Amino acid sequence: MLQRSSAAVLNDCDSPRRLHSRPMASLAPPSPRHPAGLIPSGELWLPRASLTACLRAAMARSTVGYTLSDAQRINRFPASPLCSLSWWFEGRSEALVAERPDTMPTQHSPREAYPGRWVLAGPQTRPTSSYCAGPTHAMMVMFMPDALHQLTGVDPGALTDRMVDAQSLLPPDWVALCEVVQNLPDNAARLQCLEDFLEPRWQACRPAQALQTQRYGDWVAHLAQRAALSATGRSLRQLERRIKRWAGLPLRELRGFGKAEQAFFDTIAADAAQGSVRWADVAAGAGFSDQSHLCRVTRRITGYAPQALYDGIYGDEAFWAYRIWV
Repeated sequence: MLQRSSAAVLNDCDSPRRLHSRPMASLAPPSPRHPAGLIPSGELWLPRASLTACLRAAMARSTVGYTLSDAQRINRFPASPLCSLSWWFEGRSEALVAERPDTMPTQHSPREAYPGRWVLAGPQTRPTSSYCAGPTHAMMVMFMPDALHQLTGVDPGALTDRMVDAQSLLPPDWVALCEVVQNLPDNAARLQCLEDFLEPRWQACRPAQALQTQRYGDWVAHLAQRAALSATGRSLRQLERRIKRWAGLPLRELRGFGKAEQAFFDTIAADAAQGSVRWADVAAGAGFSDQSHLCRVTRRITGYAPQALYDGIYGDEAFWAYRIWV
């Protein structure tokens, strides 16, 4: 049955189509913002317009052919309301476990193997870190949690702060897709295959008025509106339960992600315009009560204070995922 399903997936992926992609910022010549010591190994892929309410983005990274120190083999990821599906085409990653909840793990921290050949992750309320012992080529596709639920029936709430073997939860045609993607020759072909697989399925189940924007704050506002209009029962408690069922996280926490993302982009804009960042201005512009509030939320989502995060983005290999988001 898996072979028949794989053939059907391949048929979905046959038609050629150019993907929207944006290469990692450090592909530019070395500069004070992109030091020569950072390798040009990552890409951010943006979905075709018909899938923007389903997919947020895909990140691919390869360290094959590069010589890295132990510290440079760490990968830092923020907490996120998104769900993700990950492949490894060469090498493998391990989860790094912090010794204390108030610290970020280092290359010397305990490691745990990720489950399964392909990993499905739910919304993460804490920052995560991984370690690649050798050269690694991997890809992570990030889904809006409500869209993943509509496409697969997977409950984002049951996946919150978890990473599981994708084969244990995904429908058979999705498992067949994972196999096909695993064996395609390059990232462009893999992402095209994924989009061709998703498009007819998403068009069949998408909400009547799906959101066409990518920012968390707009998505959260749209979820709240959908919750208010989609069923009987309009009390605040009922609306919050509906949103948590769709997204896996409570409304208040989702709004926090929206503010944090706004602060992130405001920081980049301020740096580009002025060459420096005034954190009090960033906090006010993103809707935080004050600079201390911004610091608390940034630490909770990334594990770092704003200035330390900023320095890491522009000077530490481990923050490559943040850099390509810039």
